[in-house]
Amino acid sequence: MNQSHRKNHQGVVRFITCGSVDDGKSTLIGRLLYDTKAVLVDQIEALTKTKHSRVVAKDAAIDLALLTDGLEAEREQGITIDVAYRYFSTAKRKFIIADAPGHEQYTRNMVTGASQADVAILLVDATRVDLTKSPVELLVQTKRHAAIVKMLGLRHVAVAVNKLDLLNFDKEIFQKIQKATEDLAQTLGLPTPEVFPVSALLGDNIVTKSKNFDWYQGPTLLDWLESIDLTTKNTVSNLRFPVQYVARQDGSASEDFRGYLGRIESGEIHQGQTITILPSGLSATVSEIFISNGQNSIQQDKGVELALAGDVVAITFKEDVDVSRGDMIVSQDDAIKLLTKNIIADLCWLDQDALSVSRKYILRHTTHSVFAKVKSIIQTLDMATLSNTVDKDELRANMIGQVELTLQKPIVADLFDESSGTGSFVLIDETSNHTVAAGMIREVL
Repeated sequence: MNQSHRKNHQGVVRFITCGSVDDGKSTLIGRLLYDTKAVLVDQIEALTKTKHSRVVAKDAAIDLALLTDGLEAEREQGITIDVAYRYFSTAKRKFIIADAPGHEQYTRNMVTGASQADVAILLVDATRVDLTKSPVELLVQTKRHAAIVKMLGLRHVAVAVNKLDLLNFDKEIFQKIQKATEDLAQTLGLPTPEVFPVSALLGDNIVTKSKNFDWYQGPTLLDWLESIDLTTKNTVSNLRFPVQYVARQDGSASEDFRGYLGRIESGEIHQGQTITILPSGLSATVSEIFISNGQNSIQQDKGVELALAGDVVAITFKEDVDVSRGDMIVSQDDAIKLLTKNIIADLCWLDQDALSVSRKYILRHTTHSVFAKVKSIIQTLDMATLSNTVDKDELRANMIGQVELTLQKPIVADLFDESSGTGSFVLIDETSNHTVAAGMIREVL
């Protein structure tokens, strides 16, 4: 059962399209849906009748971007505002797509979509790149999204150089942009991206090979997506199980049930295993494991001997121990060494009000919330030059910086590069309850 669950998980690719506004992200997703037959006939008929302000090429029957732009405001303005999720499948894989907004003011939505993705496809509008410079100059928002992709730890990155149909499918222009995106990845520390020459509007090199790019011998974008290996993401192999909920039956019943529910972030749990509960440091022995049936419910009559990372489970203990929401269940040999009250983290600041040093925020880490103060801003990233500026005194909306945080109570912190689930957090303004920043732990002090 668990092995089939693991295989199924590896068969699903979650990817996000990102880049600057009007680079063609929604159109590319629409093309993927259309060419893989994931669009119903009545949807196509409805789209052909939809009135909108976008300019559509004469040889394009419908505006494919409307397949993802679901909000009326998006259709009226011709822009993406919210993150749109779409699904399609091929004979080889299932896909979940997040179409992220390109506007700087919607950066928070892009971060939300990218945080759940395995793969990033960064679009570059070839007609808007400054080709007069050497190397060619990419848009600032392209750099910002690439920096966020790096910060969120996405290991698989592709660049789709779009709208080359408007530049006569020019090989030399593509190669100049390819070099610029590879240099960008190297500067940021991203994996070397796969770079594709495409026309999302016409479908060139998206699902099928294009005769217009007879000089390109590589795979299509879909071929690449189908071939990605997602088996090695986290390097933390020990157990990390944040307790999300404590389930109780009637305590007066003859068979009292107390189960601890949550999602296993890494490692595995097996019957008879001795674990440690943090922050208390108490030990307990796993008695029963019940796994989710995939419909947000736990089947108590179907216990299993083993549960793996990614499984949503309820577990019981032989001993009567005190466990609450926010506690972390870990391997016995991890124990207290994981706890910390001081971290260095990368932040993507999302709020209109600038970050305030020494101000108290709520840090939400897995299922646990603690008060935190920003002790100092170590450095910020200049999006235009991609250089770090030290000794900054503020972090404004849509900026990326590195900060030192002091927490009121300890958390079980892993480095983000080793475990995305237990190495990430969000900061919340305690007054407005707004999420003001997304954070990734880089160092534990």
